[in-house]
Amino acid sequence: MSTIPITTKGAAKLKAELHQLKTVERPGVIAAIAEARAQGDLSENAEYEAAKDRQGFIEGRIAEVEGKLSAAQIIDPSSVNAEGRVVFGATVELEDESTGTPVTYQIVGEDEADIKLGLVNISSPIARALIGKEEGDSVEVQAPGGAKRYDIVAVRYE
Repeated sequence: MSTIPITTKGAAKLKAELHQLKTVERPGVIAAIAEARAQGDLSENAEYEAAKDRQGFIEGRIAEVEGKLSAAQIIDPSSVNAEGRVVFGATVELEDESTGTPVTYQIVGEDEADIKLGLVNISSPIARALIGKEEGDSVEVQAPGGAKRYDIVAVRYE
């Protein structure tokens, strides 16, 4: 199995979710199943069916998160020294060439990506265009809305 890059923050979020699932969600659904069983006939018990469905979801998510963490290559962006190049985990300040609008993105793993927070997936068009570039370079991004050009203002590792 290949490794999946993830930042230290992303790994911490997955570990917190796993802890929540195992210590709160799983015991809660087990209690709900026991309570529904106590009500008698399971063939017509909607609460029992709902609790079993929820248990299946929780167990599936636990397995998924454990799999992601076991395959994760955790990268601490603050320990990266790429000499000003854009690499995984880097925070990149850009300026739209046509409008002059500043934008800031951090290149992160698939599970951490959230464009509203400025976290872009390593395999997204903008991240692929930025990887390997340096401060002062200009990049063209083939986005779904058409091509855009950006100037790289700064590259930070935080």
